[in-house]
Amino acid sequence: MVKDTHIKFYPVLLPFTLLYGIVIWIRNLFFDWRLLSSRRYSIPVICVGNLAVGGTGKTPLVEYLIRMLSDTYRVAVLSRGYKRQTSGYVLADEKSTASDIGDEACQIKSKYPQVIVVADKNRRRGMHNLLAMPEDVRPQVVLLDDGFQHRSIKPSFSIIVTDYHRLFYIDKLLPAGRLREPVKSAARADMVVVSKCPDRLLWPDDCEEIIAKMKNWVPLQNIFFSTSLYQPLEGVFPKLCHPYRLENIRKEDAVLLITGIANPMPLIKKIKNYSDKISVLTFGDHHAFTKKDIVRMQSALSKMKSENPLIICTEKDAARIRHNLHFPDEWKSRMYYIPVMTHFLHHGHAQFEKIIMQHI
Repeated sequence: MVKDTHIKFYPVLLPFTLLYGIVIWIRNLFFDWRLLSSRRYSIPVICVGNLAVGGTGKTPLVEYLIRMLSDTYRVAVLSRGYKRQTSGYVLADEKSTASDIGDEACQIKSKYPQVIVVADKNRRRGMHNLLAMPEDVRPQVVLLDDGFQHRSIKPSFSIIVTDYHRLFYIDKLLPAGRLREPVKSAARADMVVVSKCPDRLLWPDDCEEIIAKMKNWVPLQNIFFSTSLYQPLEGVFPKLCHPYRLENIRKEDAVLLITGIANPMPLIKKIKNYSDKISVLTFGDHHAFTKKDIVRMQSALSKMKSENPLIICTEKDAARIRHNLHFPDEWKSRMYYIPVMTHFLHHGHAQFEKIIMQHI
């Protein structure tokens, strides 16, 4: 059974939640009544989104789909490019930075250079430009990253990702909770992936309650359970860093963990399994590190009283740090990030991939 006692709500904000809910209800009603247009396309458009704001594990699932599809199809990822410093339509290349296309899009392009990556807040314009590419490079499948609320595009298949520790049906609308849409909006999804599950989640005992509550919105056979697999550490500046694994970290090793993501707790718990001398600095999601932040980090490193403490961040943070001029050169040889991969539990990967391939 999912324990949700740790979930925080803000009852004092419920009046604002009511107003927000009315606005969202009217907007969705306009799309449902076709007063606002929603366009469908001639190629598969797979949306990976969520009902909540941030931190559910969408990007690792997008990367799972890339690995699954890119050997067979020309794949494009269409992202908003959140908190980038550019505007309009941007087609990523090998020189693109997080400032150009957003940290998540930058992460994807650097890992999968063969994939077309586009940033555009106007998703419909982004699709138009993708389909206007020459026929020999035009994508055959588009992955719409965090596009569940962008209803001007009608995906051919929609996946919503929900955190096992904060399932959408026990959450509330913003700002009292973290939902961007009411729970009933999940009915638009073709599939739900429950992310960040415990490794030892038992089937069916630990899943029956979740499935029973979710089947009101999505087909019963299209609910999957996944966990996050932490990969070996990689250098933020790979030419300057020696290979290093989490298992190499000893209990007495000092570690400064920097996170600029929506939900850092799973990573914090993971690192604490290895080191007893961990200092954590958390920042907001997609945070752009400033000179003041470097001063805070320097202070934290000084308090550790260790000659060469490790500096660890998330992969998304690394995409922003790599081109950030504020980070001192002397830190770069000991700065690492932890890649995260989606792993389906209970052999769910075979059925997941079958459904996606049949759809395409």
